[in-house]
This record gives sequence, C-alpha cells and structure tokens, in this order.
Amino acid sequence: MAGPMSKEVAEFMKSQEVTDYKNEIAQYNLGPLWEAIPEIMNKTPKPQAEAYLWSSELLEKKMNEAAQIFTPERGGERRAIYFQNPGLTYRKPWGWGSTTQTIYAAIQMLQPGEKAPSHRHSQSALRFISKGSGAYTIVQGERIFMEEGDFLITPKNLWHGHEHVGTEPMLWMDALDIPTLYGIGGTFFEPYADGLQQPGVPDNFTEQRYRGGMVRPVGDDKFTVAPLANYKWNRTVDGIKGLMAFEPDPHHGFAVEYINPSTGKSANPTLGTRMQHLPADMHTKALRHTHSTVYHVHKGEGYSVINGVRFDWKAGDYFVVPNWAWYEHKATKDAYLFSVNDIPIMDRFELEQQQSLDTNNGHQDITGEFKAAFR
Repeated sequence: MAGPMSKEVAEFMKSQEVTDYKNEIAQYNLGPLWEAIPEIMNKTPKPQAEAYLWSSELLEKKMNEAAQIFTPERGGERRAIYFQNPGLTYRKPWGWGSTTQTIYAAIQMLQPGEKAPSHRHSQSALRFISKGSGAYTIVQGERIFMEEGDFLITPKNLWHGHEHVGTEPMLWMDALDIPTLYGIGGTFFEPYADGLQQPGVPDNFTEQRYRGGMVRPVGDDKFTVAPLANYKWNRTVDGIKGLMAFEPDPHHGFAVEYINPSTGKSANPTLGTRMQHLPADMHTKALRHTHSTVYHVHKGEGYSVINGVRFDWKAGDYFVVPNWAWYEHKATKDAYLFSVNDIPIMDRFELEQQQSLDTNNGHQDITGEFKAAFR
C-alpha cells in the first residue's frame, strides 16, 4: 500500500467533498478503504487489551461475597468471576469475557458439599488449582481428583462437571478460548440432562495410564483429543528441577510447557500453558511477541515491568501481558508463575513473532507503577 500522505493529499482528505462522499456511501453500508487501511492494517500490532493486575485481596473478598449470594442451585452453576480487560469492554455483550483479545480467564470457587452440573461446549477449557483439595471434576465419565498446583484440561465438546466431597473451599483458575470462538461465530453449548454425569471409568483413569511419564500406552499415538487430563504438581516441579542443573533461559527462567503426550503439541489445542520458576533475585530480560499471556502467581513474590510500568505481584495475584507489549519479570522471593497464552492460535495463522530488547542490557526503564485494588 502507499506510504505516508503528502501534505496536499492530507488536506484534500479533510475537504468537504471527501467528507460528503464518505457520508453518502455510509448510508449504503459501504466504507472507504483508502482511509480505513492505516487503522486496520497496522505496520506492527496495536493491542487493544491493557496490562492489568487483580490482587489476591480483591479476589478473596469478592469470591467470599459471591459464596454468600450464589450457590449452584441458586443462579451460580459455575461460581466464577472472570477477569475483564478494561481495554476490551467495548465488546458487546459482556466484553465477550475477554481477559485478552483471545483468552477468557476467571477464578472459580467450589464449597464443600456443592455440585456443579455437567455441561459441554465448543470452547476448550483448562483449570489450574490454586488452593484447596477434596473436589473432583468429572470429564466424559472420568472422576479426576484435584489438588493444589495441578493443571487440568477439558477438551471441547466433552461433558464435564464438578463435585466437592472434601472439607475446605477450593479455588482454581479457569481459562477458555471464549473470545476467539465468539468472534468467529463458533459457539455451541449444551446442558447435561441428568445433572452431574456419573462415573464410567475408574477414578483418575488417564493419570494412571500415563504414570510412566516418558512412555505412552501403545495405540495412543493416534489420539486427537489429549489423552492425559491431569498434570500433577509434583511432576511439574520434578521437570523444573531437572532444568535447574543448567543455565536459565534469559527471558523465562526455568520454564516448562504442558503438552499432549501423544502429539508433543500443546496440551490444549487453542491455548498454550506454562509453569515457570524464578529463583529469588532472578531478573529476566525484556521481550515482546504477538501472543498475549495471562499469569497466575502460584507461589512467591516479585514484580513485572510491562511497557515501562511496574506491576508488583505475590501469590494469588493474576495479571495480563497484552500482545506486542514489552515485559520482564523480577522475583524478590522464589516464585512459580503459571501462565496461559494464545500461541497455538498465532501458530495456526503463522503470525507468531517475538523481539528481544537490545538496549540497556535488555531491561526497560520504569516510568510508572500500577496500583492494585484492595492492596
């Protein structure tokens, strides 16, 4: 396309003749490409999502309030509060549940004795258990008992529900590709007719089948749906400990990706997931990329610098790094960060790119500080 307008052309584009013509064709639902193209075909990505952080204090307060108001039987089939990105509230309805332009993320609570009835939908889902134990999710007839630090997936169109048979509240992070599917018109949802689906296979069935870790059951090489439903915390930590015998990645520290053991691709086909360990005082170098990321601080304390703004975080917090935003992390205490990204979507379109900051030894100047609510 053409380069920058000359002064003469710029003045002409502001003329009454041009304005009248734009208004005239607009009544026929037509638009002028010559004016639209600089804003809709950017030279580099211009994210609409904003960097933001939700504090653990805020989330604890609001989830406890929700527990007093809503139950699974009284309007709270899924007692979940989602993270609405302030830059995407223009999307109607409900901001499309957008935490980033492609990712929905939320925090969900299940109280002892509660049941969340089964349903299924075209969106792929995942959850990371941040607090508690004693509940299970049942996916396509498999009861999967959840513990703190576990990562679980629910592939699209599979029946799934939850029940809490323990004694303490459970909190977990949900993430789905809701904004992506809503935007492309691929949303389907169906409730299960009989409430909570009943077991059809032994408990923790897929986990038992993959106890070998580096081996897989014969025949599973043809799996298109992820054959492993629950990635246990202790095994994730073992993987990270193995990496710690070597030098850390300068941008990610000691990080692992959750994968489908049959295909080697991401555990969820539309959302990537990682766990990264940042030992105390580790300061990663800044980079930016076309994918967006939602972080949950599982353990530890520190801060991230996102486009020059410092975001202080600690265990229980959630924060967003928009696409094409410069960011870096600094751990002040040993930290574990769980994250969800949209790399699989970007890869499908061959759009994934990244850049490292090559000035100031790879670190940004801090120009501001984010103030989190209730902290």
